[in-house]
Amino acid sequence: MQYTLGVIMDPIAAIKPHKDTSFAMMLEAQRRGVRILYFELSDLYIENGRPMGNARDVSVRDQASDFYTLGEPEQWSLGDVDVLIMRKDPPFNSEFLYATQILTLAQDAGALVVNNPQALRDYNEKLFTSYFPEHIPQTLVSSNAALIRAFHAKHKDVICKPLDGMGGVSIFRVKEDGNNLGVIIETLTVNQTRYMMVQEYLPEIKDGDKRVLIVDGEVVPYCLARLPGKGETRGNLAAGGTGRPQPLSDSDRALANAVAPVLKDNHILFVGLDVIGDKITEINITSPTCVREIEGHYDINIMALLFDAIERRLDA
Repeated sequence: MQYTLGVIMDPIAAIKPHKDTSFAMMLEAQRRGVRILYFELSDLYIENGRPMGNARDVSVRDQASDFYTLGEPEQWSLGDVDVLIMRKDPPFNSEFLYATQILTLAQDAGALVVNNPQALRDYNEKLFTSYFPEHIPQTLVSSNAALIRAFHAKHKDVICKPLDGMGGVSIFRVKEDGNNLGVIIETLTVNQTRYMMVQEYLPEIKDGDKRVLIVDGEVVPYCLARLPGKGETRGNLAAGGTGRPQPLSDSDRALANAVAPVLKDNHILFVGLDVIGDKITEINITSPTCVREIEGHYDINIMALLFDAIERRLDA
């Protein structure tokens, strides 16, 4: 099937191809003969109401170095690109928000945008879990120091995190003694002017923070358990955790199946749940990762599932 694919991502020169999911997407698209266009966020713009972009053709090679070639910049009307995949990593700041609005214009002009830009605006990866209260840890979202302190007093051992981070950045564990809780609240809420999230600590983290992938409402049968390093609470690979690919447990699958219909209804094609024990802690829809680690261990092509779903929509 012949079509154009625009990938909006962080600078390709800085990625690690052996573990980068955006790179896996480009490899699969290239295998299918798709023309791939490379955009960074700064390449998107609006001209007289038209969503536009300066794109470069990109070809990729599955190797550790010299793994891509870029063509010369070319101006595109984004509505003329058949598929646009938004892969810019968080934080979800004002520039990310504006980019999703440009992508909505592109969608209105005829492009298929993955994931749905309206969903990217509506469903913060931390707050999205609140739509499934029966499947999450005890959780508080607040900027009020008194409420946060009361939550800690009740649960004794808690995790504090910002709403807009990624990769385990600025995640703190506060044990019963409450050491540093005050300064953590001040830092994460910017002196009670921004929301933060507090969750009960889940001791099952010792068995890993599992990344469970969902493609077009279908649950991938394998996950990546990210195990905290010595002296760490965070299992995030970016924070020094180690990955262990493994089959889904019955509990993992039940959690994913509970979320999947809502994702499908909101046209969210590619999602990564973060699961500790039998609880969902985050629902990642901006730039889910861990594909290459799972594909490298099991005989599965997750990106083929994604592009099959994309092509079904192009054929519809």
